[in-house]
Amino acid sequence: MAPSFSLCMENEEKNVNFSQSYKKIVSSISSFKDPTHRVIADSKVETISRLAQWRIENFGPCSLKTSDPFKLGIWNWQLSVERNGLLYIRLFPEPSPASKEQSPIAKFILRVYSAGANPRTYASPVQERLLRTCDDFVWPVDSTFHGRFTIDVEFLDLKVCLSNGEEACSIWHSDGVMQCFSNQSTHRCLSRMLDEAIYADVTIHTADGSLRAHKAILCASSPVFRSMFYHDLKEKESSTIYIEDMSMESCMAFLNYMYGTIKREDFWKHRLELLDAANKYDIADLKDACEESLLEDIDSGNVLERLQEAWLYQLDKLKKGCLTYLFDFGKINDVREEINNFFEQADKELVLEMFQEVLTVWKPLVFSL
Repeated sequence: MAPSFSLCMENEEKNVNFSQSYKKIVSSISSFKDPTHRVIADSKVETISRLAQWRIENFGPCSLKTSDPFKLGIWNWQLSVERNGLLYIRLFPEPSPASKEQSPIAKFILRVYSAGANPRTYASPVQERLLRTCDDFVWPVDSTFHGRFTIDVEFLDLKVCLSNGEEACSIWHSDGVMQCFSNQSTHRCLSRMLDEAIYADVTIHTADGSLRAHKAILCASSPVFRSMFYHDLKEKESSTIYIEDMSMESCMAFLNYMYGTIKREDFWKHRLELLDAANKYDIADLKDACEESLLEDIDSGNVLERLQEAWLYQLDKLKKGCLTYLFDFGKINDVREEINNFFEQADKELVLEMFQEVLTVWKPLVFSL
């Protein structure tokens, strides 16, 4: 049976509509292939994966433009372009505390695409630079084109320049940097927990004030604290601990150590009090840290005090360091006025050990005579 006239007309109309739609799609795809075709704000930078693209619609013979910040990796970046004879292109991180504390080392390629009747492409060599300011990288392009053009930045790698002097690590290829950032985030959270007493469940009374803390942190840090709250002791019932042999300031440093947020200057200021607390509450790593610290700055003014501390807390490494300083290096003469008073107050076993050290050091000299 032959198709009706109306059916044929309907099919013809569908074919025309399909053909028109197809042409529109092809036209859109063709225009999309030209990265300079889409009109966007002159300051906006688009990003995808590790590529950033800045399309500049109009650029005169004497112009300066700076892009909006764009996020790539863990930093916000900016581009600027200036014509002053040559075309000067800069790439730099947006100024912020993060970019100062964790400055980026960027490995990248820059490309410039000019539009118009005679399109041209300029590509920089592969760059690898520590970028902190807008003056750390400037690429001069010997070009006279004007009007519309596009700047591409392809990041090959991004590393963090760590402030503690450790080797820079890639943010894309290294678990170590991510672990570092994770630790920093954890430290910030723990610091807030302590400073703001967030869900604090124990009160610590010191010699001159009270502090709030968390049983879980104390118990995880010290077997002595864990025993207090595990057994039916008064600390468990009252949720109160008395550390009245420490000032509130030194006790805060003690808590900051257990929370992992102590500052170096606070550690050095309170290390003798921290040593006593580490010994009292059986925190071995804090005790070791104090011993290493006390070894670092032995001098004639403190060597006898350090020797006494080493004996009291059974710090063999510190004791050996003090004895070596006194006898092997001959500094016993520098403390001649203080030594008699020291002998009167020191433990007899320590005095005997000092005499044995004297004999060990001086015996070769006696026999040589």
